Amino acid sequence: MTTYHTPSLVPAASFDDDLFSYYYSFFHDPATAILPDPQPHSALPLAMESNVKKRPRADDLSPSRLVALKPFASSSSPPRPDDDAAGEEPQAAPPPPLLQPGQRRLWVKDRSRDWWDRYNHPDLPEDEFRRAFRMSRATFDFLCEELGSAVAKEDTALRAAIPVRQRVAVCVWRLATGEPLRLVSRRFGLGISTCHKLVLEVCTAIRNVLMPRSLLWPGPSDAAAAAARFEGTSGIPNVVGAMYTTHIPVIAPKIGIAAYFNRRHTERNQKTSYTVTIQGVVDPDGVFTDVCIGWPGSMPDDQVLEKSALYQRANSGLLNHRWIVGGASYPLLDWVLAPYAQKNLTWAQHAFNEKIEEVQRVAKEAFTKLKARWGCLQKRTEVKLQDLPVFLGACCVLHNICEMRKEEMVPELRFELVDDEMVPENSLQSMSAMQARDSIAHNLLHHGLGGTAFL
Repeated sequence: MTTYHTPSLVPAASFDDDLFSYYYSFFHDPATAILPDPQPHSALPLAMESNVKKRPRADDLSPSRLVALKPFASSSSPPRPDDDAAGEEPQAAPPPPLLQPGQRRLWVKDRSRDWWDRYNHPDLPEDEFRRAFRMSRATFDFLCEELGSAVAKEDTALRAAIPVRQRVAVCVWRLATGEPLRLVSRRFGLGISTCHKLVLEVCTAIRNVLMPRSLLWPGPSDAAAAAARFEGTSGIPNVVGAMYTTHIPVIAPKIGIAAYFNRRHTERNQKTSYTVTIQGVVDPDGVFTDVCIGWPGSMPDDQVLEKSALYQRANSGLLNHRWIVGGASYPLLDWVLAPYAQKNLTWAQHAFNEKIEEVQRVAKEAFTKLKARWGCLQKRTEVKLQDLPVFLGACCVLHNICEMRKEEMVPELRFELVDDEMVPENSLQSMSAMQARDSIAHNLLHHGLGGTAFL
């Protein structure tokens, strides 16, 4: 490594060679500076000796009291300040040359990137890449191309910018595994704070660039196609989506902790649990068309629905006399078709509930894949609450991209979705919806389209 000599600055006062050597060593390496023995210098004033025993103060090193030293050879003794008395101007050493390609600054910590270099190599088997990043190399390249302009940085005189592929890989790996940042930093040869910043930057880019194109409500033609497919599998007409709400564990917040306490999870797991919710609507392919993220885990599904933007838009006529199928945790509305929740059901009601379960199974399967593919959703995340919507939204967008590109799930990543449903206090909120549900149940049974598993 090339070493450059930089001119030093010393006080302009007159002093002997030993004292000068101390000041010169102090400015180059304070740890090796040795104070001269005060005994041989009895001629020095007592005040000067007392100052020599201390480190020079900041006001003693003001620019008005400092002069530059000329470079000297290592074989000769250092020049004294009065050597320039002949009238020669002090000459400063030339600045060090610019950093050459491949060189690193001394202050940049050297970290191993062997793991990333191996997984970024084109000779890595496709199956191994898919197991690591939950997607094929082609889909990963697609992400890098789409996000390149949003996350790329320019090289500076201090260091080379982190490549786009490595930036995207850090984020995808963190979402896929939920690995702590200190382990992610070792794996990619980056600092912990750098990895934290990269994850948020890439997640934000996914929200801004890919979400408007990959997670959107279907238009009239797509809604008609979805209704036809749902009716073909269940016999229920005019269904454009299936809805489900799941819970994501979080570290107990310091403010408003009671709002995030999930009583149902705590009772089931026998361990105190704090969560936030993700409400999602999916199409027949299990692709999210609407999500509502971040409401506290103490809220039941019907309250989360009322807080969502979907609730406001649907009440304003978004669905146009079509249905979204929900489970028993949702109320029956003019646009939400929920199963019968009371006891002592008739045959028609039993048959209807089975068909509702078939439709909602599509949403449950989508959330199962979401949590299986992105392991960060299975454990308490280190992400701050204010950053969670961006973090979780990126997972939903990446799920859609993988599903639309027909990415297969790795078999060992299968995840069992725990039932999060709770029956709402007021499950019936629309008389017209109740009559429409009874009519659908009657038609399913008498046209031989209802379920028969209850028999």
